[in-house]
Amino acid sequence: MSEQTQGAGGKGRPTPKRSEAQKRRGPVAPPPTSRREAAKQLRQKQAEGRKEVRAGSLRGDERALLKRDQGPVRRIVRDVVDGRRSLGWVLLPIALVVVVAGFFHNVQLQALTFAVWLASLAAVAIDMVFVALDIRRAVRAQFPDEPLRGHVAYGLMRTTVMRRWRVPRPQVRP
Repeated sequence: MSEQTQGAGGKGRPTPKRSEAQKRRGPVAPPPTSRREAAKQLRQKQAEGRKEVRAGSLRGDERALLKRDQGPVRRIVRDVVDGRRSLGWVLLPIALVVVVAGFFHNVQLQALTFAVWLASLAAVAIDMVFVALDIRRAVRAQFPDEPLRGHVAYGLMRTTVMRRWRVPRPQVRP
């Protein structure tokens, strides 16, 4: 090799021509011709990104999770919540029944559904106290220096979602 190609810190080969480098990279999509087309391409690219994040999030892939779901402490919180049966998910169906009962002009039916709603709220509040204690205990046991701020609320919010709708998907059985 000549001294030019093997200078101080040289790569040992000549720089490729632009046309050769472009051939190796493959075809490039043509640039958008209008603002409308550019916006359409941007939306399509963002939709693909969201689809990848959703798929990774459902798998439980740590890199694809949202910021609020990332980290070993959040994984423990999810495992504590998913490893037990709780009453939080009952609120949504009962609220739907209360709303539907409101359309009927039967005062007794409305009063009954509202009483059931209040009783379920009380039961869920009591259940959430026990869930919060379990979360605190598990986080303190594995991460004694980690502040609990936000982790308990994250776990309580997760209890109000039906198990099959939780994202990321539960990794432990109840």
